[in-house]
Amino acid sequence: MAEREAADRIAPGAVGSSYPPAPREASRRATARVPRIWPRFVILGAVAILAAVGVLCWGIAPAPGSRGFWLVVERRGITVATMIVVAAAQSVATVLFHTATSNRILTPSIMGFEALYVVMQTALVFFWGAQSLAATDGLLKVAIQSVLMVALATLLYRWLFSGRLGNLHTMLLVGVILGMGFASVSTFMQRMLTPSEFDVLSARLFGNMSNSNPEYIPWATLVIGAVIVCVWTRRHRLDVLALGRETATNLGLNFRREVTGLLVITAILISISTTMVGPLTFFGFIVATLAYQLTGSSRHALVLPFAFLLGLVTLLGGYFILRHIFSAAGVLSVIIEFVGGLFFLIYLLRKGRL
Repeated sequence: MAEREAADRIAPGAVGSSYPPAPREASRRATARVPRIWPRFVILGAVAILAAVGVLCWGIAPAPGSRGFWLVVERRGITVATMIVVAAAQSVATVLFHTATSNRILTPSIMGFEALYVVMQTALVFFWGAQSLAATDGLLKVAIQSVLMVALATLLYRWLFSGRLGNLHTMLLVGVILGMGFASVSTFMQRMLTPSEFDVLSARLFGNMSNSNPEYIPWATLVIGAVIVCVWTRRHRLDVLALGRETATNLGLNFRREVTGLLVITAILISISTTMVGPLTFFGFIVATLAYQLTGSSRHALVLPFAFLLGLVTLLGGYFILRHIFSAAGVLSVIIEFVGGLFFLIYLLRKGRL
């Protein structure tokens, strides 16, 4: 009797109790952990604003407020706007791809989107010469490239998911094979180019924030903004989808339809980013992985904005340091890809030992 009375006095969830915490207590504890994340959001936002101001205003020869000063700021503003669009597209696309595939090691580039972009650019130079790249620049070219990438992805997903034996692993394997095939075709055509044509093409195949045309930005912002609003309204569905096929299906989600929709959205975001500045293979992987680690959460309401801020700080901060300290702003994408590839290998090896 004394033991039963002692057990009754132990609060649920306390040390030594066999009872789980009450739902209200568990909810209170989970909510108490959330505010500690917000200072990190504030710090990242402040760093991003400072980096943007530095990129816009640092080292301008004309006096502040003069006409020459504002002309330089306007020209640099195109670069800053491009970085915002690219950071949003790459970070959101990578997080959504991880949710769809239930695998945080994969990146959207595994589906061959960037390889398709490379083969399209190479084919232009191969068949019509280097001057065709500049002659075809414009919204029509960007729209055609984006539509082709999204159409390929949609056909691939519908075909592989509609079959009786269709599954996500088969789709990923086909994506890898297509990417390798596109890369082989691109390499073959590049070997047939003259050195001058290859030099012009190479400048387009490396991600460069200065490559963006100002007339692309409003349309890209409109499309990406609409996609992100759609994703944000479905963030709770994404949390359920991340639990896996069986759990999501038991909770009432149409898993195949939801995953197909996420993959199409990923294709839209990656196609716009790639056509604007070129391939960025590991950039999204870096910011998404760091967002998971720094937020300590899988909730998309926290991970998505945190990944975007990380991407923005990476691009703006890296551009400012390379441009104003090392005078090498054009190598930002090269450094990001090198560090991202190294980070990917370290992360992969650590996962292999777990």
